[in-house]
Formats: sequence, C-alpha cells, structure tokens
Amino acid sequence: QVQLVESGGGLLQAGGSLRLSCAASGRTFSSYRMGWFRQAPGKERDFVAAISWSGGSTYYADSVKGRFTISRDNAKNTVYLQMNSLKPEDTAVYYCAASTGVAASRRDTDYRYWGQGTQVTVSS
Repeated sequence: QVQLVESGGGLLQAGGSLRLSCAASGRTFSSYRMGWFRQAPGKERDFVAAISWSGGSTYYADSVKGRFTISRDNAKNTVYLQMNSLKPEDTAVYYCAASTGVAASRRDTDYRYWGQGTQVTVSS
C-alpha cells in the first residue's frame, strides 16, 4: 500500500559521509514505522537502523551505532539515513523498509514494504 524509492548512494573513500533518502508514496507516511537494511555481495540482508512511527525512538545495529543516524520528515514523506565515518565494510546495497506498527523494529520480517535499493561503495 506504499511505495518506497531510495536515493543518495554513491562511491566514496573511507571516513567520508553520505546521506541516503527514502521517498514514500501511497498510504499516509506518518502512520508507518521505518527501517534501513543493507545487503553486501554474497550475503543476506542485515538490519541497519529503525525509527518509530512518531520518530521519538530509534534503534541501530551495533556495527553502525555512533556513526549512522536515522531520521524522518513526515511532512516530506521521507526517511533519511545519515552515514558518517564510513568504512569499507559498509559497502552494500541499502534498502528502505516500512511497516505498520509504532515501535522501531530490527526484524526484517516486521516490514511489509521495501524499496529498490541504492548502492553505497566505500573504498579503503
């Protein structure tokens, strides 16, 4: 019932910063909790960050805590992932996800809608 489109990926050196955006359309954006996941070549999709329906609570994977920040702007129907101090191991396709519910969730099975992904490549 919602469509998600990620953008903002690119190629950069380790230590750099990048901001990913996820534009949503369809059902009211503010009624969904949102998350970011990533998938490296040859690996399964992993949790990165999540934000609650209200934006009042967030959750991060240990590997990105302190470096990444998830936020949302419901007026713009957009969720963001600010990525700082990027490392080569952050290289992956990043996916935006949405689900009904209030609390932030790290479980991909909690998310019903997924974007197409945007590539982030970090060189050493």
